[in-house]
Amino acid sequence: MAIESACIPLPSEIIMPLAGWMLVKNQSLSAIHILSAGAYGALGCVIGSVIAYGVGMWGGRPLLEKYGKYILVSRHDLDLADRWFNKYGSWSIFLSRLLPVIRTFISLPAGIARMHFVKFLVYTFIGSFIWCAGLAYGGYLLGEHWEQIRTIMRPFDPFIIAIIIVLIALYIYRHVKQAKTTN
Repeated sequence: MAIESACIPLPSEIIMPLAGWMLVKNQSLSAIHILSAGAYGALGCVIGSVIAYGVGMWGGRPLLEKYGKYILVSRHDLDLADRWFNKYGSWSIFLSRLLPVIRTFISLPAGIARMHFVKFLVYTFIGSFIWCAGLAYGGYLLGEHWEQIRTIMRPFDPFIIAIIIVLIALYIYRHVKQAKTTN
């Protein structure tokens, strides 16, 4: 979770459901332990978000415009994050923690804007806790049916893999193309 929140796209949508299934269901713990998984996930999010906040605060937008392309953060992404942050203010941190993709990058404009750090930490933790606990709970519920889901989904594996590869390729192509046109 810290890696994702430090702007390195490692999707929490994979990590937290596995945590809900493996760490809770396989250990025969009750569903209440989902709260622990959510808290640990949120703590990881806070750690990674503090790193991204620091990059935004100390390096500012010029640093991100110059080196962001190496982690596939384009000016367009920065503009979107800035607009979101300007529109919703401090609440954008909380709200963005509940949205895929946006949640990964919102700490950068918060750091650039030098958002009050304690507020940033509180909103980051609360929003991330809700997100992580929800994903862990989903894994907890679906985990016991893993083999049935796997049997049903197996024929679709090649199609799903192809879609994932195409989406990753399009994402990279879009960012490389944008980087070339903005230079």
